[in-house]
Amino acid sequence: MTDWRQILSGLTLAAGLFGMVRTAAHPAFDYKTLSEKFVPKTVAGVRSMADGEHYTAMKEGRIVRYRYRDGGQDGVIFDARGSELPDGQFSGYVFSSDERKILLITKIEPIYRRSYTADYWIYDRDSETLRRLSEAGREQVACFSPDGRRVAFVRENNLYVVDLADFSLKQITSDGRFNHIINGIPDWVYEEEFAFSRAFEWSPDGRKIAFLRFDESRVREFSFMRFQGRLYPEPYTYKYPKAGERNSEVELRLYDLESGIESRVDTGSETDQYLPRIGWTPGGDLWFYRVNRRQNRFELMLAGRDGLTPAANIPVAARAIYTEYSDRYVERVDDQTVTFLPDSRRFLVRSERDGFMHLYLCDMQGSEPQPVTSGPWEVTSVVGVEDDKVYYLSTEESPLRRNLYVIGIDGRGKHRLTGVSGKNMAAEQGTYRIAPSRGFRYFLSYFSNASTPNVVRLHTSDGRVVRVLEENESLRDTLRCLQVPVKEFFTFRTSEGVELNGYRLVPQGFDGSGAVKYPVLMSQYSGPGSQQVADSWSMDWTDVLVQSGYVVVCVDGRGTGFRGEAFKKCTYGNLGRIETLDQIEAARWVAAQSWADPKRIGIYGWSYGGFMALNCILKGNDLYKMAVAVAPVTSWRFYDTIYTEIYNGLPQENAAGYDDNSPIHYADSLRGRLLLVHGTGDDNVHVQNSYEMASALVKAGKMFDMMIYPDDNHGMRPTGHHHVLEKLIEYTKTHL
Repeated sequence: MTDWRQILSGLTLAAGLFGMVRTAAHPAFDYKTLSEKFVPKTVAGVRSMADGEHYTAMKEGRIVRYRYRDGGQDGVIFDARGSELPDGQFSGYVFSSDERKILLITKIEPIYRRSYTADYWIYDRDSETLRRLSEAGREQVACFSPDGRRVAFVRENNLYVVDLADFSLKQITSDGRFNHIINGIPDWVYEEEFAFSRAFEWSPDGRKIAFLRFDESRVREFSFMRFQGRLYPEPYTYKYPKAGERNSEVELRLYDLESGIESRVDTGSETDQYLPRIGWTPGGDLWFYRVNRRQNRFELMLAGRDGLTPAANIPVAARAIYTEYSDRYVERVDDQTVTFLPDSRRFLVRSERDGFMHLYLCDMQGSEPQPVTSGPWEVTSVVGVEDDKVYYLSTEESPLRRNLYVIGIDGRGKHRLTGVSGKNMAAEQGTYRIAPSRGFRYFLSYFSNASTPNVVRLHTSDGRVVRVLEENESLRDTLRCLQVPVKEFFTFRTSEGVELNGYRLVPQGFDGSGAVKYPVLMSQYSGPGSQQVADSWSMDWTDVLVQSGYVVVCVDGRGTGFRGEAFKKCTYGNLGRIETLDQIEAARWVAAQSWADPKRIGIYGWSYGGFMALNCILKGNDLYKMAVAVAPVTSWRFYDTIYTEIYNGLPQENAAGYDDNSPIHYADSLRGRLLLVHGTGDDNVHVQNSYEMASALVKAGKMFDMMIYPDDNHGMRPTGHHHVLEKLIEYTKTHL
């Protein structure tokens, strides 16, 4: 097994040698140059067709078909130019299963992070006709039935079905009402934390629809003002369950299209629980996830196909076929947690049951899970399953890297498909993303490392490179010309003996002898399961600071991901305490380096990182001269149920875990310069967090700076994102 510490050491040595040849003669770049010149090209929007030999992509208002094997164009499937579509444009598309019809998405209007309304159109390839899906109003999450005969969608919290034979519209539910009842789409907290926007699924035969019904009538409301240049701003009010407060009551319903009967699926007597995924096995069994409120018990539930006969007043029975417990929490479940195999008798589960995230083979009878992968490393995603082979990305070579492997369902025959030497290709180390074709005949790999921007290649299923689609040669030349600094990876041990991974970026002509003392900005996120220290290529506003003579340091402390369950979950129940200790230790380590100016160390973070930046300048006020906190959480009591409670428990049971680490309670400890930044339209981390922090600082008589972005959301969009980053550069240069 490869020792990743040796890899880190090698990376550091290589980056150090690169740094030795730098000179200060090359021009620096500013933020505008950064955002214009240093954007890598990629191959985006590739969608495999059913035959696995062709793919489609959008190009100049058309859907074009290409061949995988040589990239040659194989015809235009749809051309929006001159069509009835508004302005001859569309934003996205989905094929029916037989690929004879296309669902086109136009006029998207965002709602929250993943949700939007849109106008949908149906293009029939056989008749070459284009028609609006429904004229009665805008839709959400439109989805073909498996046989392509119908499309289901949600409008104003109700579920509808369109029969494409005559475009007749059938309303499935009628009780939907904003801020009360939701059918077929998730409420705000499910969408944000369980990461999905469609809460209905067609049965494989297209005769039934399973959907979630959210009763959020008893969830408390949150309001923020929308200014938007109006004489009288209007409040936006929506349901937002904060830690310890009431959630929506969620039911799983089943609608039979032939009989028109709606049934309820028995999800258990407990209503204060989560149903974060629903779906159907290939054979037609209905399944769903069931997670308790504390999120330390996960169950995969199955309603057998024989019990799905419609009966309005008789709940559909379900049983648990897989259960997992944890004394802390079961990692948040998602689409990757369970993968059903085509035989509908077996499924894969991604689990930390042995201390690292691995794959296990299970069956419908509830037999003991059998490990498919194992070792002191983690499976980060399942890319595909074909012919009893599993293709997956993992950290086996290093927690800083990702490579594609294939292994048999029986755990045999594992081998690596990326980063290995082959014909016309030397072994390379870094991070891969994978986009497979249907049937895994081919796959696209997207590779980068600390010194290499995006490289896109086409491979056959055994990993052989067919051709290179993008190498970013022009960007590489620019990087070489400007001698842009490269991440230099390092590790260090804290006073508790914990080894932490980090990287630094140093300016051209860097002198590490101690003759020159450099100001240091520490950048971090630090949230549970996250990762900032990774062997992948990126550039952001901190690179501008490096060009101006700053050193940027990033350290992943305890609680971050991909180093095993114990390392990640040690912060449970006390969010912010251990993470702050580790960042303060990192700052002390930096201050002790010969090249660092110990009187000019600052820290920056966004969201969870903003929470950390505040805690660090308050609890480490002898170390940090400056902090910048963007959209910070300032008390976990203000944040939502699902995210907060999985990592911190309920505030009714763990008040100290919420209050002891809230920066609001340490406002009187501020000694350095502080910049608070927030958008008033942030539906995720409400501006309330920064206002309460500001109030505490004022009461403590502490001076600070604040930037407010009217109507902008958590990402400081739609208007303020670039302005924020330029402000961070200016503020750091002024105060560090």
